[in-house]
Amino acid sequence: MYKVGWCSELQHVDDLAESGYDFIECALVSLCLEDREAHRQLLPRYRDRVIPTAAFNCFFPGDLKVVGPSVDKERMKQYVARAAEALESVGAKIAVLGSGGARQIPVGWEYGRAQEQFLELLALISSRFKGTGITLAIEPLNQKECNFINRVGEAAEFAQLVNQPEIRVLADFYHMQEDEEPLDTLEQHKEWLAHIHLADSGRNSPGTGAYPYTEFVEQLRRCNYEGFISVECKSTDLKVELQQSRGYIAKLFNNGMERRV
Repeated sequence: MYKVGWCSELQHVDDLAESGYDFIECALVSLCLEDREAHRQLLPRYRDRVIPTAAFNCFFPGDLKVVGPSVDKERMKQYVARAAEALESVGAKIAVLGSGGARQIPVGWEYGRAQEQFLELLALISSRFKGTGITLAIEPLNQKECNFINRVGEAAEFAQLVNQPEIRVLADFYHMQEDEEPLDTLEQHKEWLAHIHLADSGRNSPGTGAYPYTEFVEQLRRCNYEGFISVECKSTDLKVELQQSRGYIAKLFNNGMERRV
């Protein structure tokens, strides 16, 4: 049913496997896409792991602007092309587009122009992802981290405008709670959801805080959500928290999660 992963560096993949996770979610920027030699050396490390690197976040480096007056279209096109090739090479299924630094609207730049630029970017990614089996999930970020696309509904509007199967939406429990976004937003936009990020109060591991997890899980059930779920949180004792969180998540979903990656 659900496929559960953890956002981490690749060096922890064995710990995730031992704790019962289905996949690891890594940072795309860690593949050094714009440094051909470094990328060539790094890429094989992400293939054929004990559990797959099925998802990637941190799509763009902060200096590669995708909205505003400093957009370098040629650099962006080359980066997206290399990203698509790398993601397909390692067998990834989900690419998360958060990248708050890259998509922050500069002071004085018109919001409508930023929307147009972002739609152009999504169309470019969609065309590159066709036939790869990879889905881009637009991640809403809370207003303290970014001034553009803060709610699930906003991300869904962009996905609808592009209207291509490669472009969908991520719902991050932490960002939703930070901006007090109603949880019934999930059901309202259920057809666009492709990925979920979990954390708890203070962005700590699931089950350690006061977030309304029972209500959140009930909303996912109402959506008939069967996609990817990743824990994205701070950690002070990774091995302990991996096991505790996996048990907590399994309990929440009544042990209804199966390995299907």
